[in-house]
Amino acid sequence: MATRRLPMIQLDVFTARPLEGNALAVFTDARGLSADEMQALARETNLSETTFVIPRDAATERQRGVRVRIFTVQEELPFAGHPTLGTAAALRAARGGDEVVLDLDVGRVPVRFEERPGEPAFGEMRQVDPTFGMRHDPGAVARAIGLPADELDLALPIQTVSTGLAFAIVPLRRLATLERLRMDARAAEAYLASTDAKFFYLVTRETVDPAARLHARMIFYGGEDPATGSAGGCTGAWAVAHGVAAPDERIVIEQGLEIRRPSRIAVRAGRSGDRVVDVRVGGQAVEVLRGEVVL
Repeated sequence: MATRRLPMIQLDVFTARPLEGNALAVFTDARGLSADEMQALARETNLSETTFVIPRDAATERQRGVRVRIFTVQEELPFAGHPTLGTAAALRAARGGDEVVLDLDVGRVPVRFEERPGEPAFGEMRQVDPTFGMRHDPGAVARAIGLPADELDLALPIQTVSTGLAFAIVPLRRLATLERLRMDARAAEAYLASTDAKFFYLVTRETVDPAARLHARMIFYGGEDPATGSAGGCTGAWAVAHGVAAPDERIVIEQGLEIRRPSRIAVRAGRSGDRVVDVRVGGQAVEVLRGEVVL
């Protein structure tokens, strides 16, 4: 049986420092791998997400972007934020340029980079325009996440937003409540199964860093996510829609502090009439590991 050697890079995303942020494995040449093999490799890395780059001819990549597939340990996703930013950063390191366009299952996602002296480059992706879904009953959500209803910030709605992956944005009143939260992922999944959201994204306007606008956590079947760029875009849209941020204002979401993987997600969104548009999510990424997987 022929041996296959698959090159792989691991990056920490939404951080400028190694061993922080959200870890991502990138297989830089996944040609010939089946979906089942990709899923098995994602289970092997055991990270929140693993990406697979499928190189194509230069003309196709100029027109459509670089084909990338995204897997969690359990399933393939049409879109996710930190895999998009991290994969684009890895491709830029190999190919150069100020922009990398990825061809994901949600379509073309461009990521533009700007240099920052003495720091990793800052990349910013443009996500698809948001879709606003249902507004959730606070009492039902409170029961699902295991909190008294008065711990929710009732001045703001709990609402589903999607820029490719649907999150119910849940605002809490206090940082201390969010820091102490021990959510039952199964109870949350049972509630979410009856809604238009796939995951909860929990936020509060109280922050550890005064420069951040929101503190966030995302607890799901894979454990706790240190940084969730897809949810960051949804939250940026939600923040503009409900007055937490001004249109086109770049705000920072801090995440991952509770699991000692501090992350910073920069988000902004614009307005066109009564629509929220032009959702941007940005951050930095650093390479921490490079090697081969032998099959």
